[in-house]
Amino acid sequence: MHFKYSATHLALLSVVVAYAGIAQAAPTAYVTSETAGVGVIDLDQMTLTRTVSLGDDGPRGLSLNADGTRLYVANKKTADLAEIDTASGKVTRRVKIGQNPEFVRVRGKYAYVTYEPGETGGPPGAGGKDDDDDANKPPAEIAVVDLKTLKVLHSVKSGHETEGVEFSPDGTMLLVTNEGDDTVSVYHSGTGKPLRTIKLDKGSRPRGIRATPDGKQYVVTLENTNKFVVLDGKSLKTVKTVDTKMGPYGLAFDPTGKRLLIAASRDKTLQVFDAKTYEHISDAPVGQRCWHFSFTPDGSKLLMACGRSNAVYVLDATSYQTLKQIGDLPLAWGIVTYPRSAGSIDTR
Repeated sequence: MHFKYSATHLALLSVVVAYAGIAQAAPTAYVTSETAGVGVIDLDQMTLTRTVSLGDDGPRGLSLNADGTRLYVANKKTADLAEIDTASGKVTRRVKIGQNPEFVRVRGKYAYVTYEPGETGGPPGAGGKDDDDDANKPPAEIAVVDLKTLKVLHSVKSGHETEGVEFSPDGTMLLVTNEGDDTVSVYHSGTGKPLRTIKLDKGSRPRGIRATPDGKQYVVTLENTNKFVVLDGKSLKTVKTVDTKMGPYGLAFDPTGKRLLIAASRDKTLQVFDAKTYEHISDAPVGQRCWHFSFTPDGSKLLMACGRSNAVYVLDATSYQTLKQIGDLPLAWGIVTYPRSAGSIDTR
């Protein structure tokens, strides 16, 4: 038996297919607000559509699973990792991590969460005063969480005040920055076996870390000395040091791989550098305490979580001029998008 389908039938069929879930949802950004929860931004409209309440948890680090159905958030006050269903906005599971969980990176079937068993405070203030007691505190650790069971498989001891998390291009190495003892620690990402420790300038407080698009180098921001260093991807020796404005933290390469962006948070500035030569190109004024940022999935805009401005700044990704602010996000901390895009926390 043969059937003929009219244009009307085909149109109705396309609607059915779309409602069956094949059509893609609008691109979305998720922003942690330390006092409000997780803000959800519709990237087509550039508006805050809802806020997922986490009570008084103090959410900071966040990362999505591969298909964007689950968001994992580190909560300071409850010392745990919360799993959020992104469709419903409901917390589905939690797992205890330890004191002061902060940075989260999901890779494959695991989440890597930094926490500080001996730490009760945060990083130094704008004056950049170092903590003389860091060496006497227990070191920070990285919890490796199985996302299927949401159980901590094991924890890896790191340096003091572990901050940024990055992976080698082949995924075999885990690299973390340690603010408190001015080092970068390197581990086998599967076993957690320590491989080496790279010492940086005393008092420099390394925070952000990113692999270059070609995988041949790593860039590390030094918050207190207002610089970033470029490490050789194999030897991990410093090959270049570049001056920045005050308080560099979050960093990312743009989707083209041609530009390196640095959030100089204490100077309320986004800095742009050539991704090959590291020559300074331009600066753009932004809000207060802009630590983390992400490009939109289409690469046309840049979103910066500016904690002391209680907002996300939306910038044109070519001119770097501010287009608008999305408010009602008190103490905005970190931001990621789905579909995934280049940023200071997640990568495409």
